[in-house]
Amino acid sequence: MISDPHPPYLHPPYASTVLRAPSQHLVAAKLDPEAVELVDPVYGHQTVADLDHDLTRRHEGEPLGERIIVTGRVLDEDGRPVRRALVEVWQANAAGRYSHDLDRHPAPLDPNFTGFGRCLTDDEGRYRFVTIKPGAYPWRNHPNAWRPAHIHFSVFGTQFVQRLVTQMYFPGDPLFAHDPIMGSVPDPSSLIATFDLATTEPEWALGYQWDIVLRREA
Repeated sequence: MISDPHPPYLHPPYASTVLRAPSQHLVAAKLDPEAVELVDPVYGHQTVADLDHDLTRRHEGEPLGERIIVTGRVLDEDGRPVRRALVEVWQANAAGRYSHDLDRHPAPLDPNFTGFGRCLTDDEGRYRFVTIKPGAYPWRNHPNAWRPAHIHFSVFGTQFVQRLVTQMYFPGDPLFAHDPIMGSVPDPSSLIATFDLATTEPEWALGYQWDIVLRREA
């Protein structure tokens, strides 16, 4: 059993952690929860629209690439479902490019895919997204560095300051052994989705299952 599943703040092979990891001991501070809520964005449940979970239906045309279904459950560490949690995803398109001004990777943009979505978990803690399988992309961390295909996930708790940001990967990717971000995680297998034929819809989309387990506050 791995005592701490989180990666260290400083992991030199992941070059940007050298610049942003804290170099001094953390200082405990007591914040007024109401004051924090006043200055942070408010994500009301009413902002989640019916099609926000389907990243393939946000534009007039069909996006390019392999359509997939990604689903799973958000659970606490005792296996209980986390109901009505806000789950957000963002990702590169099938060519490995983000719809973002700072992404200069010379791969084509897809006018019918912007790569973000959101949903609320149901009574069983389940989320479900329909999207396009993202492509790998270069990221200049080290010579000939490429990120494995992945989807970014964000899970909010009952307050804005309660947030988990993580990544989901696809099974069998040959880039796993070369990715220092995965190498920083004590148990990288926990980040890899499972292909699931029961989730797959015939002649339409392949299916993947991936559960997110949240640890209770210490």
